Amino acid sequence: MKITIILPTYNEAENLPKLVSALFSLPLDLDVLVVDDNSPDGTGQIAEDLSKEHQGRVHVLHRAGKLGLRSAYLEGFEKAFETGAGAVVQMDADFSHDPAVLTEMARRIESCDVVIGSRYVKGGSLARRWPLWRKALSAFGNNYARTILNFPLHDVTTGFRMWKREALRGMPLDRIRSSGYIFLVEMAYVAYLTGYRITEVPIHFSDRRWGKSKMSLKIQMEAAVRVWDVKWHYRDLRRKKQ
Repeated sequence: MKITIILPTYNEAENLPKLVSALFSLPLDLDVLVVDDNSPDGTGQIAEDLSKEHQGRVHVLHRAGKLGLRSAYLEGFEKAFETGAGAVVQMDADFSHDPAVLTEMARRIESCDVVIGSRYVKGGSLARRWPLWRKALSAFGNNYARTILNFPLHDVTTGFRMWKREALRGMPLDRIRSSGYIFLVEMAYVAYLTGYRITEVPIHFSDRRWGKSKMSLKIQMEAAVRVWDVKWHYRDLRRKKQ
C-alpha cells in the first residue's frame, strides 16, 4: 500500500532534510508531500531541492502565507488522492513524532480505518524535558476535549495519524471548519461519529530538537472555547451515533 506523508511546514529548514531522510529509511512504500506556508527561513526551497533529489517521492505545495492547519491538510489530502495514496499520514515536521512508529501504524491500518499515535495509552509518553506544568496542561487539554465531546479515544489532540484512503474519502471534509489546533480534535471527533474503526498505538511525544515551537497558551485557550462549537456543529451526527 502506498503511503503519503503530509508535512505542513513553516520555518522547518533545519528539520525537513533530516526528517525526509528518516522517512525514506523505513521499509515502507511511501512518498512525502510538503505543504509550505511561504516560510521565510527557506523551507520551501529546501523542499524543492529534496523533490529533485528524490524524483517522484517528494512533492511540494507552496502557499502564499500562514493559512492554517485545516487548509494545509485539506489541500494535502486532495493532492494525496491525485497521486494514488492508499493511506495518508498526518504528522509534525519537527521530530516530535517518531517516524519509526509508522511501520506499526502501517501494519495496523490493514484492519481498521484510522490509526492514532497516542501519548495517553499504555506505553505512550511525553517529552521528559517538559516541566510538570506543561505536561499537566497537555493532559488537561486532552481530557477536557474528551469529556466535552464524550468520546472514548485516549488522545484526541494528537497530530500523528494514519488514515485509510477510503476513510478520508468518506469523511464530510466540507463540514470541517476549525483552522488551528482544534482542527485535530474536530477530525478525530467526526471520524468517531462516522463510525470508523479507530486504533490507538503508543507513541513518545518528543520535544523538538531544532527550530521554534508553534504552540502557545493563546492557541490552547482558543481550542478550549472552540470545542463547544464543534460539539454543536455535529449534533446531527451525534444523534445518529446514539
